[in-house]
Amino acid sequence: MPTKKPTRTEEIIGKIFKNSDIAFGLKEFENIDINDILQITEEEKDRYSLKDLKTGKSRFIFDAKKETSKPEEIVRQLWLYKLNKHYGYPFERMETERSIHFGREIHAKAADIVVFKKDGITPYIIVEVKSPTEEKGIDQLKSYLNSEGSEIGVWSNGFKKTILYRPYPKEFDDTLPEIPAEGQTIDDLLEAKKTYFEYTTTKVNLKDVIESMEELVLANAGVDVFTEVFKLIYAKLYDEQEAKLHRADKEVFFRKYRDPSKTYSTINDLFKKAIKRWPGTFYEQENINLSAEHLSIVVGELEKARLFGSDLSIIDEAFEYLIPEVAKGKKGQYFTPRHVINMAVKMLDPKEDEYVIDPAAGSGGFLINTMYWVKDNHLNGTDEAMQEYAKEYIWGIDFAEEISKVSRALMLIAGDGRSHMFKLNSLDPREWQGEDSQMLDARSKLQTRLLDLKSGTDNSENRKTFHYMNFDVLLTNPPFAGEIKDSGLMRQYNLAKKKNKLVNKIERHILFIERALDLIRPGGRMAIVLPQGVLNNTNMENVRAYLFDKARILAVVGLHGNTFKPHTGTKTSVLFLQKWGNGNEPQKDYPIFMAVSKKGGKDNSGDYIYKKDANGNYVHDPKGRKVLDHDLDEIADGFKKFANERKFNF
Repeated sequence: MPTKKPTRTEEIIGKIFKNSDIAFGLKEFENIDINDILQITEEEKDRYSLKDLKTGKSRFIFDAKKETSKPEEIVRQLWLYKLNKHYGYPFERMETERSIHFGREIHAKAADIVVFKKDGITPYIIVEVKSPTEEKGIDQLKSYLNSEGSEIGVWSNGFKKTILYRPYPKEFDDTLPEIPAEGQTIDDLLEAKKTYFEYTTTKVNLKDVIESMEELVLANAGVDVFTEVFKLIYAKLYDEQEAKLHRADKEVFFRKYRDPSKTYSTINDLFKKAIKRWPGTFYEQENINLSAEHLSIVVGELEKARLFGSDLSIIDEAFEYLIPEVAKGKKGQYFTPRHVINMAVKMLDPKEDEYVIDPAAGSGGFLINTMYWVKDNHLNGTDEAMQEYAKEYIWGIDFAEEISKVSRALMLIAGDGRSHMFKLNSLDPREWQGEDSQMLDARSKLQTRLLDLKSGTDNSENRKTFHYMNFDVLLTNPPFAGEIKDSGLMRQYNLAKKKNKLVNKIERHILFIERALDLIRPGGRMAIVLPQGVLNNTNMENVRAYLFDKARILAVVGLHGNTFKPHTGTKTSVLFLQKWGNGNEPQKDYPIFMAVSKKGGKDNSGDYIYKKDANGNYVHDPKGRKVLDHDLDEIADGFKKFANERKFNF
């Protein structure tokens, strides 16, 4: 399908925004046709201006020769249009660049847009606009509200917005989920019934929402941000599911109310009900620890987002932002970049009847990507088929409390009900012997995946130790940091012995290699992220010998040095194996696919790098997401060709 040629207006705006996040699309105004609104003229060669919708004045926006621009002016004009057409405020009650005086301050600052009440004198809404690359300015807006006695403030960079509420004569202390329309009061706005379907087309970046919540209140609320946000996410998930499936009128209750105490009691009640529906993440006696006033502020931000059915990559990015550093660097656990996951899943090609496990599941990235891969390539492409598949075939284990919460929440959002997500220590099944309800449930489910060892005695022992499992595919990125010194644990592993003698200590990821091989059936295949030293260092020769003895090496992909930055600069590789047996008989001489990534999708600081077109605009995929600049898709395609030519048996 040919790409639609951009209009002249779009070309000019594309040049202005070439270094921003949006090409010539502005998320806040994506349903507005900019060609009908923005009247751009070339006043002199390569110097452009547009007509102010309020005053009719000509305003500078771009000088191609000098490479100077004012993208915030475009944002302002679009807000003037939206305030007038969408919210119903007449231009006569608006003023642009209104001087704001602070006491006796000589140099007055100017508010970008002020909307007055019907008397035409009293400021009602102040809008502060920024360039799409700007993230700051909320404190400045607060000062404007206090100086002018205005009730409502809007901060917007065209890509996202925050709506502040200052109930006079108080100082600023609140937020709103939306701007009241002309003729609508704050009470009307907050008490209006809202339904699930009002949010089905709302595109909200959850990471941006959480950042706004932190800036407004969470950072200074004296609470654990990760835990409290997760409580709110669970409450919202429960409310959305109830509204969609069980409430005849589809009304949602997770929203801001006029009375902060009502907001707190309503949302805390939703949270308590979520605990009962999805036990294992929070204790039944837990409550939301934010005060009613603080909760009222952050709910106004979060209620706009819809979780069920959302783009999981957007939500996943938010959870990566939330995970505390203690849950990542100190334990050697890092969110695996999703383009690495995509490559691994594509290369192993899980089928619709194959059981898949990640014994270090983290946020569930490998498992969620597998669900979508199977949906798109082996099922009929429907969410219902994917959910049924996931309930049976997707399994995950992780021992970290915070990260296991992430994977459960993502599985809930994906819709499978997180049936087989367990908080366990994959390396030490001795710890799986507890008698509490969660452990009993985990054991009973995992016993269904034990490998049949064809011996009653061996099977009886295996039911106690969970040593040999029967999974078809394993994908994992085990934690690199930490040494194991527990002799009882090490006795369970051959790699913890040298010349039949137990070593004093061993790196955790080495044991994960052996554990992973024991979790898959004969003929099963796996992908595991490892430090490159495991494949190169002379002191790891025994590990490599063990691998050759147990499995066929399918492929080794060396990842770019920036792949896991900013968390770590450790050089890593992804090792792909197929366990000997079940038609994959041991060989000593066979070809191995080898590749090294030259474009890792990140810069030296760990920031993502995105592809740009010839005009310097970001390239977007069919879902409107920016496309990472990496070469792992090409590597995966190269392996698929390599495997097909050699007729690999999987």
